[in-house]
Amino acid sequence: MACLARFLKIAALATAALLSACGGGGGGGGSGGGVVITDAGILKLALTDAPACGYEKINVTVQKVRVHQSSTAADADAGWSEVTLAPAQRVDLLSLTNGIVLELGQVTLPVGKYRQMSLVLASNDAATPLANAVTPIAQTERALATPAGLQGGLKIPVDIDIVKDQVSDYVIDFDACNSVLRLGQPATGYDLSPKYTIVRRVSTTGQRVTGFVSTTLDPSTTRVSVQSNGTIVRSTTPDSTGRFVLYPVPAGTYDLVISALDRVPAVVIGVPASDNTATDVNTSGTAIDPPSGLPTRTINGTVNTGTTPVEARVAIVKKYTGGPDVVVFGAPADATTGALAYTVSSAAPVRATFTAGAPLVFGADNIGTPGRYTVAVTAKGTTQTADIDATAGNPPPVSFNFP
Repeated sequence: MACLARFLKIAALATAALLSACGGGGGGGGSGGGVVITDAGILKLALTDAPACGYEKINVTVQKVRVHQSSTAADADAGWSEVTLAPAQRVDLLSLTNGIVLELGQVTLPVGKYRQMSLVLASNDAATPLANAVTPIAQTERALATPAGLQGGLKIPVDIDIVKDQVSDYVIDFDACNSVLRLGQPATGYDLSPKYTIVRRVSTTGQRVTGFVSTTLDPSTTRVSVQSNGTIVRSTTPDSTGRFVLYPVPAGTYDLVISALDRVPAVVIGVPASDNTATDVNTSGTAIDPPSGLPTRTINGTVNTGTTPVEARVAIVKKYTGGPDVVVFGAPADATTGALAYTVSSAAPVRATFTAGAPLVFGADNIGTPGRYTVAVTAKGTTQTADIDATAGNPPPVSFNFP
């Protein structure tokens, strides 16, 4: 109760959450275990998702989120503090797109820097066999297996500063597309191999990039993202009206990338994101409508890691003349066979430059080989690439071997 009394004066700073915890477990870390906190702040957490690929639903059951000041702390070490959801909450990650976030809760912590976060999910068992599950498009729900090594939590390094008498507000960005490993084609099962990051939330009005794509684009196969130097920072799918909301986006300047099936890639260069105000890229009357990408080509290949399941992430990178290089498609390779297959456009991509208050004017990239792409595969902590040309026909299969 000591920490609750201390923070009564700043309670107005904390937005209502599903659960408010004072301290945590882990053998006396945080404000638990009878430790009296003299200088403390609040860590507030929420959950969002990047769009998945090939699934109608991806459900996970969240039990708690744990944080520690040591980047090497083990599950049973002292010093963990946690936000606990009681009862655990089953969440469809694919409902947390287009600017939607789910508030998880908050915890009072001693001031200092926190280096490790662990997202703890419930296990599939006899009582709840589908605690974590996927629903492939037009199929029934299937269990999403969690490897034994992840039962203690899904750990990532973080850099969180807890400041005296302040709320540090973070959103966990769960990348569903890159977190589900498909076993075989057709799939004989699905494994969870979680990928997530955290983004600091500093405003409810800023950190947003919004706009519209044409309603002729299929939302289920269209991805809108902001990227920095070819790295996806936030991505989403548009709604039925074509509107997209990317949130939260750290302040900076980005490439806005639209990738849609059977359309050429489209990029808007120089899109700013501000901590305090939203950036509206365009209106519904000037919706982005990339030209036809026909004829399309198929990129095929295999990844060999020497282990089963194959855990490798694939990114298809589009190279614009003079830059930028942007990711247009991506997902894990087949976890059983290591196979990869992507349909890409052979036509020239388009680009526009963002100017506040002015309409977007797209032009075709002046490129001699419009079907050039780079296939980038990341496995075992390293990345290998292969440049291909899909201008005139399907390129030869690519092969990646990770020793």
